[in-house]
Amino acid sequence: MNNTRHIHINDYNYLLPEERIAKHPVSQRDLSQLLVYNGGKILHTDFRHITDWIPAGSLMVFNNTKVIQARLHFHKTTGALIEIFCLEPHLPADYERIFQEKQECQWKCLVGNRKKWKEGPLQRQLNWNGKTITLSAEMTEKEGESDIIRFSWDNEDATFTDILSLAGELPIPPYLNRQTEESDRTNYQTVYSKIDGSVAAPTAGLHFTDTVLKDLDNKGVERNEITLHVGAGTFKPVKAEEMAGHEMHAEYIHVSLSSIEALIRHQGKCTCVGTTSVRTIESLYYIGVNIIQHPDTTEDQLGVSQWQPYDCSSQVSALDALKAIRSYLITHHLDALHTTTRIIIAPGYTYHYVQRIITNFHMPKSTLLLLVSAFVGNDWRRIYNYALQHDFRFLSYGDSSILIPHSND
Repeated sequence: MNNTRHIHINDYNYLLPEERIAKHPVSQRDLSQLLVYNGGKILHTDFRHITDWIPAGSLMVFNNTKVIQARLHFHKTTGALIEIFCLEPHLPADYERIFQEKQECQWKCLVGNRKKWKEGPLQRQLNWNGKTITLSAEMTEKEGESDIIRFSWDNEDATFTDILSLAGELPIPPYLNRQTEESDRTNYQTVYSKIDGSVAAPTAGLHFTDTVLKDLDNKGVERNEITLHVGAGTFKPVKAEEMAGHEMHAEYIHVSLSSIEALIRHQGKCTCVGTTSVRTIESLYYIGVNIIQHPDTTEDQLGVSQWQPYDCSSQVSALDALKAIRSYLITHHLDALHTTTRIIIAPGYTYHYVQRIITNFHMPKSTLLLLVSAFVGNDWRRIYNYALQHDFRFLSYGDSSILIPHSND
C-alpha cells in the first residue's frame, strides 16, 4: 500500500476542454444529467431519478456545511485593491465561536496583492441597521503561505457573521474565470446547508432539491448529516511529480454521536454525497483505531494524518472502530466528535464504510480524481470518456454521477 506515495499524478490526466466546464448550473438543480456506474455498466439519466439507485432502508450521508462569504476587499489610500480570503479561524480557533465573536477576531488568510500592503491597518465603512461600522484589518504574523489577520469593528452588537454578510463575497471556484454573481449566493449552496465554515461548496450536493429529498424519505432511505468545512486546499493543484510530495490541508470535521450510532445500525455501510462526506466517513475508521490503541488520547489528538491509512497495519474491524468512537464520546460526555482530517484517498486505499458515492466530475490531476480511482479502479477513464462523449458538464456547477462498484442488480 505504500506504493500510493509513488503514484505519478500525470497518470491521472485527461483532456478537459474549456467549453465543458460549466460556468453556471442548470436552471433546475435536479434536471442535471446523472451518469450511473453500476457494477461496471454505464448509463445516464436525470438527477431527479437518483432515488432509483439508493436501496430502501439504506443510509445516506450528507455534508451540511455552508459556504461563507470569505472574500473581503479593501482599498488602500493609494487606491490599490487588497483582497483578503479567510481560510480558517485562528483566534478563537473554533468555527462555532468565531462567527459569534463581537468587536474582533483573527483568521488565517490568503492576501491578494500583498506586495502593496506593507504595514498598517486597512479600513472600510459598512452600513449595518442604519449605523456606520468601521471594519479594520491588520496583519499580525506570517504563517507559511498565509497571513494571520486581525479583524476589528467598532460596534458592540454586530457579530463576525454580520460583518461577512455585509462585506464578504462568496468565493466561487477560480476555474470558472468569472466574477461572483448575485445568483451564486443561492446556487453555490446546497438546499440543506446549515453550518457556516466552508470556502468552497460540497458540490455533489448542489443537485439535490427538496423534492428529491422527499422522494428519498418516502422510499425509506435514512438521511444523516455530518460536517466537513471545505478549505481552499480543495483547489490546490498537485504540483509534485509523485504524491509523496503533495501536502493535504487539514479540514475541520464534526460528526455527532447520533451519526455514529446511525452508521453502527447500518453495519457501517452507507452512500456518501460528495468527496467531503467520503473523506469524513472514512476518517472515522482511523479515529476509532487511534482510540483503541491509545484509550487516554484527547480529542485534539484524534485528527487523521495524510498517510495514516497507508501506515496503519491494524486488524480492527470497521464496526469495532465505530463502536470505539461511540464509547469514547459517551465516556467523555460528548455529543459529537470535533477534530480534523488530512486523509488522502488514492489507489491503494481500502474503503471501510462507503458503498456508493454521488459526485461531480473532477479536474484532471486532482486528489479528488484519485479518490474516485481508488473507488472504481481504472474504470475512472471509461466513466470520464463516456461523460465527455455524451455532453456531460464538468466541475462544480456541472453534472453528477453515482458510482456503485458492485451492482445493485
